[in-house]
Amino acid sequence: MTSSTMTAVSGLRRRPVLRLVAIAACLPYLCLKVAWIAGSHLGIPDGSPLLEHRVTMALANGLTVLMDAAVVVLALLLTQPWGRRVPAWLLAVPMWVATGLLAPIMVGFPLQMMVHGSGTGHDDRPFLHAWVFDVVYGGFIVQGIALGTLFVGYARERWGYLWQGRVWELPRPSAAAAQRMTAVTAALLALVPGTFRLLWAGGVTAGRNTSGGRLMELMYVGFLAAAVTGACQLAFRRGGPLPVTVPLALAWAGSGAVACWGGWVSLATLVSSHNLADRPTPAMSLTYAVQMIVGFLVASVAAHHFADRSAKAPR
Repeated sequence: MTSSTMTAVSGLRRRPVLRLVAIAACLPYLCLKVAWIAGSHLGIPDGSPLLEHRVTMALANGLTVLMDAAVVVLALLLTQPWGRRVPAWLLAVPMWVATGLLAPIMVGFPLQMMVHGSGTGHDDRPFLHAWVFDVVYGGFIVQGIALGTLFVGYARERWGYLWQGRVWELPRPSAAAAQRMTAVTAALLALVPGTFRLLWAGGVTAGRNTSGGRLMELMYVGFLAAAVTGACQLAFRRGGPLPVTVPLALAWAGSGAVACWGGWVSLATLVSSHNLADRPTPAMSLTYAVQMIVGFLVASVAAHHFADRSAKAPR
C-alpha cells in the first residue's frame, strides 16, 4: 500500500470522528440559545441588556440557532456520499461564511484568554456570566477545527487540481486586467478600516463609542492584510515559489473574516442597540461597511481563480 493510499484511508477513518466532534461542539450553544428563547435566564445576570426587548432577542437567538445548526448540516454534507453531488457554490458559500465567522474567534479568544484571563474582552456591563463565553467560544473553536479539517479533506479530493503548483507556475488569467484592478481597489479600500483599527488599537478613542478590544483591532488589521495580500498574489502572480495554497488560504480566510464580521457586527449593533448612544459611530459604520466591500472584492478574485483554473484544467 502506497503512502498516499494510506493517508487517504486514514482520512476516511477520521471523518466519522470529526463529524461527531463538530456536531457535539454545537450542542452547548444550541442548548443555551433554545433555553433563552424559552425564557430561561441561564448564564444571564440580573440587569443584563439581554433581558430587555425580549421579542428582539428571541428573534436574534432564533437566527443564531439556525446559523449554528448549519454547521451540523455542513458536517454531514462533508462526510456523506450525497455530499459529493452538491453544486460547488452551494457548499463554498456557507463554508466561506463559516470560515469568516469562526476564524476571528479561533484567533481572538485564545489571545484574550492569554492576556486578560477567562471570560474577558468585554466591558463592565452585566451582559453574560463569564462561563458562558468560555463554553460558547470554546465550542466555536472546536467546531472550526473539526469543520475546517473535514472541508480541507473534502476539497482536496474533489477540487485538488485547482490549487496545484507554485504561484510562479500559474498561467495568465483570463480578464487579467480586471482582476488586477479588483485586487488594487481592495488594497486601497482596506486602508480605511485598517487605519481606523490601528488608531483604536493604539488607544485613540475618537470615532469609537466602546472601550477595550485593542487585541481585536490588531487581529482585524491582520485579516485585512491577509485578504489583500492573497488577492494581489493571485491577480499579479506574485509570490514566486510559494504553493498556490498560500495566497488562496490568505484570500479565503481573510476575505471571509472581514466581510462576514463586518456585516454581522453591523446587524447585531443595529438590532440590539435600542439606545442611540450605543449605536456605532459614523467611523465605526464606515469601518464595517468598507470591510465588507474589501472582503467581497477579494472573494471575487479567489472565485475567478477557481473558475479560470477549472475551465482550463484537463478532465
